[in-house]
Amino acid sequence: MRASLEVADIFRVAGPAYRAAHAGHLSLHQLKVMSAIEHCRTAALGGHVEACKECGHWRIAYNSCRNRHCPKCQGAAARTWLAEREADLLPVGYFHVVFTLPDEVAGIAFHNKAVLYDLLFRAASETMLRIAADPKHLGARIGITAVLHTWGSALTHHPHVHMIVPGGGIAPDGRWVSSRPAFLLPVRVLGALFRRLFLTRLIALHDSGQLAFFGATAHLAERRAFLRHLSPVRKKRWVVYAKPPFGGPEAVLAYLARYTHRVAISNRRLIDFDEAGVTFRYKDYRREGADRQRVMTVSADEFIRRFLLHILPRGFHRIRHYGLLAASCRKASLERIRALLAVAPPAEAEVSEEPADESRPCPCCGGRMVVIEVFERGHQPRAPPVAALPNRESPP
Repeated sequence: MRASLEVADIFRVAGPAYRAAHAGHLSLHQLKVMSAIEHCRTAALGGHVEACKECGHWRIAYNSCRNRHCPKCQGAAARTWLAEREADLLPVGYFHVVFTLPDEVAGIAFHNKAVLYDLLFRAASETMLRIAADPKHLGARIGITAVLHTWGSALTHHPHVHMIVPGGGIAPDGRWVSSRPAFLLPVRVLGALFRRLFLTRLIALHDSGQLAFFGATAHLAERRAFLRHLSPVRKKRWVVYAKPPFGGPEAVLAYLARYTHRVAISNRRLIDFDEAGVTFRYKDYRREGADRQRVMTVSADEFIRRFLLHILPRGFHRIRHYGLLAASCRKASLERIRALLAVAPPAEAEVSEEPADESRPCPCCGGRMVVIEVFERGHQPRAPPVAALPNRESPP
């Protein structure tokens, strides 16, 4: 069901003025994302007409933009990705671990997204792998699925990585080592190593001239100013958050469905859009209970600005796998783990020679919908031929 208000609606109404006011300050990539969201599932992208073979009901289906930042296009992408991951699940507990950058570093990441988001992934994954391999802790090589989020609930810039980690790993002698039921690794130890790895490599990036600084951060281009800026961060505790383990494989899949292909804000959170601005729901994590659910109104320009903060660099991979789940060894690792756990491999899905029928059933009679016309970008469909539709109806 279509949401009553969508990000696309806000972009269509307020986008032209925003682009004009910020001409020269928006990247081509940002402009393309805005255009894709505005045109998603409209005649601008073309589409087709479907008709029911039973009752003649017909409907127009416009093409999706398939942009990874579009709130309307992530459902299908998530379902496809989850179907591929379902066979990878193991009959063990899974843990949810979150690594977050402190505000002082997040400000630097804002102008260096590709470099520092990649460093966030590398430092967090290496921290997990190192501490897990330490005999004083788990003493085994683990597997990690990591997902980057760059936003807080109010659309502020808040880069952090969510990790899903099976509760155990393979020891150097080849045994499977299970974690404790409600404990994976000590978060204070993780936070200390994460801080050291990240800051050491951040300074190396600065020394090699790979960081850019603008506006209020321009003075950080000078090394002494940069080190003074990081001085308080060295003493601060870097928070690593570990949630209790999931209830089972189904809960893991449900979580992944919510997180892997999430965008900065879903259409469901939008409440109103008028002259006063955009009103949307958000969570205030400083509050507890029912008070955590809040409502915020910002100007249309501010809403668009906040949304564009979270557009990722072109080609950047926001879902990554490490350790036993790295792409180069995932299949072999899963087979080995299942053998160690004496678990049968998942049944292979039967491959049908017939192409899958992806069309939705007829909303009137449940019959099969068939494509009767395809129309190109920028064109509207012709009226459906009467001969093909015995009970001609208007589209919904």
